Amino acid sequence: MDTSLIIFLAIIGVAAFYFISIYNHLVRLKHAVSKAWANIDVLLKQRHDELPKLVETCKQHMGYEQKTLTAVMEARSAVASAREREDVGALGQAETQLRLGLGNLFAVAEDYPELRASDSFMHLHSRITGLESGIADRREYYNDSVNHLNVRIEQFPDVIVARKFGFKAAELLEFDEAEKADVNMKNLFG
Repeated sequence: MDTSLIIFLAIIGVAAFYFISIYNHLVRLKHAVSKAWANIDVLLKQRHDELPKLVETCKQHMGYEQKTLTAVMEARSAVASAREREDVGALGQAETQLRLGLGNLFAVAEDYPELRASDSFMHLHSRITGLESGIADRREYYNDSVNHLNVRIEQFPDVIVARKFGFKAAELLEFDEAEKADVNMKNLFG
């Protein structure tokens, strides 16, 4: 065999191996994003199941705070709808509203000593707070996975493989700035 043919075949083999390696890495990153999303989804479902129990417990003690309870349940529905559609942008907006509603609910609950003394309320408060913490942790992992995927599909030569095989950028799960703002106590009790 001719030496130049051997070198040419070796170069083709190395290039093929390199592009296969890139493809496999992109597949791993895509599945890491899916796995991270599934982890968030589990916690969202668990919280979704706990919220009606919390609202019912609060209704027993906070009869006239219906606006606050309604806001939580409406936000719960919006989160569930966005989650089922896997619409990350809508989920971020709905999560912001739900978190604000829960913050308001827990703030208003401070005015009801009998509610705060309720074992059911305290258990649900603790459970939901724990789920919120878990969602925040998994959201960070999800966004990190998304960033890894998005960076790789934009880098050269990965971009060539990504375009050829239809790899798409994933969307970050971001919450609105309103979530970071302090609760307006004047509006709550005004």
